[in-house]
Amino acid sequence: MGKGENNGPKDVQRKEKAKMQLKRNIGYFDGVSFIIGSIVGAGIFVSPTGVLKHSLLNVGIALTIWTASGLVSLMGALCYAELGTALPFSGGEYSHIKRGLGSLPAFVFIWTSTFTKPASNAARALLFAEYATQPFYGICPAPDVLKKCLALAVLWSLGILNGLSVKMAAWVQVVFTLLKVMALSVIAVGGIVLLVARQNESLARFEDMFGSEIPNASQVAEAFFQGLYAYGGWWSLNYMAEEMKRPSRNIPLTVMTAVPAVIVFYLLVNISYLTVLTPKEIVSSVAVAVTWADRVIPSVAWIIPLSVAVSIFGALNSSMFTLGRLSYAGSQSGHLPLLISMLNVHSCTPAPAMIFSTTIASIFIIPSDLIMLTNYFGFSAWLMIGLTCASLIVLRYREPHLHRPYKVFLPIPFMMVAMSFFLVLAPIIWSPNLQYVYAFLFMLGSLIIYLPFIHFKLRLAFLDKITCHLQLLLEVCPADGCGEGKCE
Repeated sequence: MGKGENNGPKDVQRKEKAKMQLKRNIGYFDGVSFIIGSIVGAGIFVSPTGVLKHSLLNVGIALTIWTASGLVSLMGALCYAELGTALPFSGGEYSHIKRGLGSLPAFVFIWTSTFTKPASNAARALLFAEYATQPFYGICPAPDVLKKCLALAVLWSLGILNGLSVKMAAWVQVVFTLLKVMALSVIAVGGIVLLVARQNESLARFEDMFGSEIPNASQVAEAFFQGLYAYGGWWSLNYMAEEMKRPSRNIPLTVMTAVPAVIVFYLLVNISYLTVLTPKEIVSSVAVAVTWADRVIPSVAWIIPLSVAVSIFGALNSSMFTLGRLSYAGSQSGHLPLLISMLNVHSCTPAPAMIFSTTIASIFIIPSDLIMLTNYFGFSAWLMIGLTCASLIVLRYREPHLHRPYKVFLPIPFMMVAMSFFLVLAPIIWSPNLQYVYAFLFMLGSLIIYLPFIHFKLRLAFLDKITCHLQLLLEVCPADGCGEGKCE
């Protein structure tokens, strides 16, 4: 053996740390925080009325739909857990669709997501600005310019934070998730205390839960849509699978902790609302949690608007973190410009991907009417979930020997595929709108980019020069292409 060689465990570990790649800094508790933080936004505090309204104020059916929506989300999360443990790469659905169904469906996904997900982040930032500025203006509306400036400031603060340090972004996520869980606990525990203290009065509302008018099938389906929307975000963990510590263990464990916890919280919070308010009061309330607090804890009711802002901030941080990983994965596969897949030489973070996604979100904030256009892309989220679960089925049969540390019960992905395509087609059939056609044409428009630049690999020389200059400016290099960076 040569004098300079040393192949001991410490030397191998040192070389591993020196590699220019995403580092496994996300642990079990961080993963739980990211999932809960992604799912729980402002909706449960402000407007958890959609399910109750479409259930025709039938409390029993509404609570059943909340539970069923949570279980469907858990089924989807378990499908994703199998894919995340077998293919622990960044990019979530994009990486799985590309492996299972091929390059073109994956490109359609990233083409659509490149616009819809930043628009969603822009909407969250504007909503945060709304709640953060309103206390200073009382009953008067805050100026739009102020809200947009604050929204841009929050977006770029989180974008820079996520671009500088994964550990710091994860720490912020843990803190804000704990704060929103504390706020939900106040509402849930307050409801239980009142339920016990005023048994006769409170229990009377739950004695004949199914006694109200029974909704028809289309109304139940609409209520189900609302419930599933409230659980949106359960798929976020797979975007950071490449950065999870011990992914084969932590991904399934994280999913099985976080999603059931959200189901329990949502049920307890809804029961608490129903203990204090009548179904009619809940449906007519502009902000249900605020109305609840005015009756139960009037002296400190101000904590609810603050909790809403905190909840939105945490959800925005989680969404920006995952979106950066999607852009990074797409660039690694050649579906986005090369620069976006480069990592900062000092922190090993996908800084260019964060700048890219934050810039697009900022464009949506300035003329905020653009955000409304993305409402018609709601069906695309379930289309991609269906394609991801279909990828799982394809891989089971095409790659039977692929190492799968966790395997979901096979009928579950079949059920998720059927459910997904129902959720895609139902709103289009029941309430047809020309905007759905435009959204579908926009998705097909990805072929205009895919054919020349991806399929035929057309390259533009001036882009290489721009990439070179930006690489020097941002101090980034391709993953595994630089061993001199000191990565934390």
